[in-house]
Amino acid sequence: MTKARVIIENVQPQVEGGLYPAKRTVSERIDISAHIFTDGHDHIRAEVLYKAFDENSWTVLELQNQGNDEWSASFYPIKKGEYTFTIQAWIDHFETWYDGFVKKANAKVEVQVELLEGAAFLKRLSNGKDDLEKLSIQLADKKRYAENIQLILNDSFASIIKSNPLRENISRTDRVYKIIVEHHKALFSTWYELFPRSASLEGKHGTFKDVVRLLPRISAMGFDVLYMPPIHPIGKINRKGKNNNVLSVAGEPGSPWAIGSEEGGHKATHLALGTLSEYKQLIVDAKNQGIDIALDLAFQCAPDHPYVKEHPEWFKQRPDGSIQYAENPPKKYQDIYPFDFECEQWQALWEKLKSVVLFWIDQGVKVFRVDNPHTKPIPFWQWCIAEVNKQHEDIIFLSEAFTRPKIMASLAKIGFTQSYTYFTWRVNKQEIIEYMQELVNSPSRNYFRPNFWPTTPDILPYHLHYQGENMFITRLAMAATLSSSYGIYGAAYELLDNVSWNGKEEFNDSEKYEVKHYDWKKTNRMTDIMTLLNKARKKHKALQSTWNIQFLNIENSNLLAYIKSTDDLSNIVLVVVNLDQHNKQSGYIQLPKSKLKLAEYINVKLHDQITDEYFTWTQEWNYVELDPNKIPFHLFELTINESNM
Repeated sequence: MTKARVIIENVQPQVEGGLYPAKRTVSERIDISAHIFTDGHDHIRAEVLYKAFDENSWTVLELQNQGNDEWSASFYPIKKGEYTFTIQAWIDHFETWYDGFVKKANAKVEVQVELLEGAAFLKRLSNGKDDLEKLSIQLADKKRYAENIQLILNDSFASIIKSNPLRENISRTDRVYKIIVEHHKALFSTWYELFPRSASLEGKHGTFKDVVRLLPRISAMGFDVLYMPPIHPIGKINRKGKNNNVLSVAGEPGSPWAIGSEEGGHKATHLALGTLSEYKQLIVDAKNQGIDIALDLAFQCAPDHPYVKEHPEWFKQRPDGSIQYAENPPKKYQDIYPFDFECEQWQALWEKLKSVVLFWIDQGVKVFRVDNPHTKPIPFWQWCIAEVNKQHEDIIFLSEAFTRPKIMASLAKIGFTQSYTYFTWRVNKQEIIEYMQELVNSPSRNYFRPNFWPTTPDILPYHLHYQGENMFITRLAMAATLSSSYGIYGAAYELLDNVSWNGKEEFNDSEKYEVKHYDWKKTNRMTDIMTLLNKARKKHKALQSTWNIQFLNIENSNLLAYIKSTDDLSNIVLVVVNLDQHNKQSGYIQLPKSKLKLAEYINVKLHDQITDEYFTWTQEWNYVELDPNKIPFHLFELTINESNM
């Protein structure tokens, strides 16, 4: 039993009642909130106590009542690592007394007894504070009745109330909540994917050295992560041919996801690409240009992978003596053997797979794109990522799991840094708004960091089949501005590969099964816009967060408009997208006066970061017109005349 009367519920941020830590990054605002209430009308005071992993004492922030018993406070973490917080609240009888006194005094009600009550409160709070002791004595002096009333009604007395909370019968959350604060790149990253075997400028099988020669191009376009499909030896048994043909012909390279051959397995490089030392040099050269090399972590084996011979117990044995290959009926992947995570030697398997991750970190890899993590046990990933994080800082794990929502969510909760999303299939205005609202405002905001991809080597969505450049640019612009992390599959995207295989969501002549020969020196309207978009993302902090979006009113279903801004409004961007790739569209946008703190007189300057055009808006509703054949979107930097605010 307890005398504490304050109830604290729905503490945020939390994940599954505190089972997993919430996620934030350095300098990203952390909003702490809770529902806090009590019986009756007594006044509540509430505080959040937080500290970083290396701090011994709590930092205390007062929570503010936002109405409807919802309380909140915010702070900005300045270091990486684990933060913990708790909330405490109590009925402040001193503040309750003060509120009642003011109301009675203003109503000319006799308050002599109330003055004595105030004196008693000050006496309890004085605790060696001479100023409070003197005030207590004064309020108890009946001869100074009128003077004491005016003293309490003076604004300065309100500050005494605020500065001297009467803490009694404190309620406190029954647990300490955790927040993991990671480096900025966990939130903001710009990915470029290419097949290294297609990187040659001479029309032959590409190598790591060819990729090095492409680094200036990738850096100039503004990408800071270069992701390559698996770089390991490719199996020869059951090697797939062109367009996933179950039979390959001589010279066909096979799928890089069919990992392992007599050349080695997950800790080896494909000799046609280059040696391990050449790969390590690629990592160094890329880092010198501000690019991280992302390794594709695909935990599966080709039939001729060394593990199959050395550890047959790690694979599922069928009654006929064969090993079970991967299937997603009716699809069959005869060139891939999945691991059996329920085998008797599962612990040895886990340790071996962890050693693969650690091996590549030792070579200089800091970013992993994890292939199909939803087809491996989630407890394995939770253990593996935690083990890696104990030894190494700032490792990014991107979950490539286009699967059911709850599985995608679980992978994010247990440790994946970023996640592929359903953006690839969100096309019309309402779908996009609803999906962004779900990402930003649902509980998943505390653990799920989206990474938007318009296409991948596995997916050519229907809305891009045989479509023109305008549609590709529109999808690029939305990916780059809706989400703080996004990626493209190049060079297929900038060169507008739009041909599907048999009308399916797959590329015809897929690069997964053959070497492509691109003109890597070619630039076009798409590469120019890509470069300008990425330049704007680096320049504008407002574009470096997913969580600060507000959609604007515009009465045209073909036009999508949204604002992003920093907390202090020092950086504001407005994006307007024409979803109709063929026709000019127009409409009136309503500026969010409250969000932008605009006064009645409006004077907003707009600078388009793509076309370098300038505009001025002087009213709440403003006309926009977008001709997709000129440019299918605006990316405005907004400058507000200070007299407006």
